[in-house]
Amino acid sequence: MASESSFDVVSKVDRQEVDNALNQAAKEIAQRYDFKGVGASIAWSGESILMVANSSERVLAVLDVFQSKLIKRGISLKAFDTGDGEPKPSGKEYRLAGSIQEGLSTEVAKKLAKIVRDEGPKTVKTQIQGDELRVSAKSRDDLQAVIALLKGADVDAALQFVNYR
Repeated sequence: MASESSFDVVSKVDRQEVDNALNQAAKEIAQRYDFKGVGASIAWSGESILMVANSSERVLAVLDVFQSKLIKRGISLKAFDTGDGEPKPSGKEYRLAGSIQEGLSTEVAKKLAKIVRDEGPKTVKTQIQGDELRVSAKSRDDLQAVIALLKGADVDAALQFVNYR
């Protein structure tokens, strides 16, 4: 095999699936008995997701419902960032904002490239291209070994492997 094979490591989330999970969570929150009368809600607020209730425990319960809906929809929780995860008081209610993280940050891409360079096969080359990491090698077996290595890596991003050619 004379040509190079490659794949891209990306961190993308299907916005429609996130929207579906949010709508399911909002419906469950509106119907559940333990959320009656506590002013609990979840909704989009621009590009972030805003969870509101009258106590910090209820906000964390709303977060738990939303996270369970994300998992059922096949979306990694690494793609959802709530910052420090603590609800902030705002008047008589508590609020927690979270955002969906897309694209590999430069530091995560550098960390992944270092893992491949240190622990992966020596014939593999990496190249950072914007918010993705291209991995290439002559042997497809080497690329599959890199995929297995990166699946076990501890990074704060929902990794996907695309454009395998």
